[in-house]
Amino acid sequence: MKVRQDAWSEENDLLLAETVLRHVREGSTQLKAFEEVGDTLNRTAAACGFRWNAVIRQQYEKALGLARKQRKQHLRNGQKKERSSGLHVISENNPVDRDTIEIPSSNTLTMREIIAFLQNINTSEADYESLRRELETVKQEKTAIETKYEELEKRALTMQQDYEDLVRIMDRARKMVVLGDGAAQKPSMQLESNKDLEIAE
Repeated sequence: MKVRQDAWSEENDLLLAETVLRHVREGSTQLKAFEEVGDTLNRTAAACGFRWNAVIRQQYEKALGLARKQRKQHLRNGQKKERSSGLHVISENNPVDRDTIEIPSSNTLTMREIIAFLQNINTSEADYESLRRELETVKQEKTAIETKYEELEKRALTMQQDYEDLVRIMDRARKMVVLGDGAAQKPSMQLESNKDLEIAE
């Protein structure tokens, strides 16, 4: 289980950026890049994805755009090759396909490869759903922390005001004692609407 929680270094960020850009260029998904970096750095794919989207991506927007262009060009070149050479799917269980059709293996897909590809797509969707749920949980936790922070800030402000009121009261009391004739004049205390004490003579 990946539980690494230490800070990201510049080397970690660079590895993440290079891996994501390579996957985008090659037509793979960012999720696969996050998984690859997560395996290398012993972090979760979700942590890598969060780091990419929150911090690193902004620094590599131009490079990401270039990688996407390269991917499109690569796909166009691949489609041209497919049209010219043709793509044939053979069934491993059908001896007629295996014996009569001679096509180079680079242009041939077996049913097993197609099934593996489709299963991989299902896995990617499940991973995406898992990441989406994890992101929702993180958002809820963030909202709860922000709310708690606001409450603590209000409490701190109230305590600061109470402290300042207390200091003013003590300062007035000290002045009365220093003057010495405060007892003869018998000052009366009145409570104002702002809860501050005022000496009336």
